[in-house]
Amino acid sequence: MATFAIGDLQGCYQEFRELLDLIQFDREKDRLWLVGDVVNRGPGSLAILRFIVGLKDAVIMVLGNHDLHLLMVSEGCASLHRNDTIQEILDAPDRDELLRWLRWQKLLHLDGNYVMVHAGLLPSWSIAQATQLAKMVETGLRSPNFHELCSHMYGNQPDHWDDSLEGYPRLRVIINAMTRMRLCTPDGRMDFVHKGPARDMPAGYLPWFEAPNRASREATIICGHWSALGLQIRDNLIALDTGCLWGGSLTAIRLEDRRIFQVSCAAAGEIGHVQ
Repeated sequence: MATFAIGDLQGCYQEFRELLDLIQFDREKDRLWLVGDVVNRGPGSLAILRFIVGLKDAVIMVLGNHDLHLLMVSEGCASLHRNDTIQEILDAPDRDELLRWLRWQKLLHLDGNYVMVHAGLLPSWSIAQATQLAKMVETGLRSPNFHELCSHMYGNQPDHWDDSLEGYPRLRVIINAMTRMRLCTPDGRMDFVHKGPARDMPAGYLPWFEAPNRASREATIICGHWSALGLQIRDNLIALDTGCLWGGSLTAIRLEDRRIFQVSCAAAGEIGHVQ
């Protein structure tokens, strides 16, 4: 049995299947950890979602901002963007089953010393606190009041954590940190504008994982979301978004030995390479 964590799929279905062939994935024995953003922008969002749902217990997934955007649009709480490719899901005869499955996925997954989250964790959050905060959002996603949560989900404020936050502002900060954040100040004030390389970040900000005295630094966090960052393998960080959608590659890591597997997405159909 092996556990493979895989970076942002974003509708790149053909490359996803090629990567599964490359790692010789066995759904009866192996497990896939998906870091979120499985849908949108690529051409195969519906195929990917159907395939992942069909894998059942072989998949553990955390929600990304594009996955939440699909749920928001489905509830009439957000509009389609020009480059979105999720309409085929919304028009599918099995849309209700697929969207219900998405609502029951996690915002954070903890297993031993590994923590999987789409974007990141604020500096002040310990793993125990982040796990509890994620569960609050997951409860809201699964509740009969799900539409109400969607109607309050979007927004950049508050842009930092405060233990006194309540209600939807509290949930919004949690969602923004775990699904949208790339940069923050040392004291945890988030930036939602910068999407480029870390070297071009605005003054006063730093990658969230480099915040001094970050309370979650003892765990190894597996994330995606930041394609311009590229593959990062450190003692306490595994960042796996390698820009498949933008002509980069789709990356998997086998957690047992940290071996990297990649499929080129610039020329779909070519055999990938192993490091």
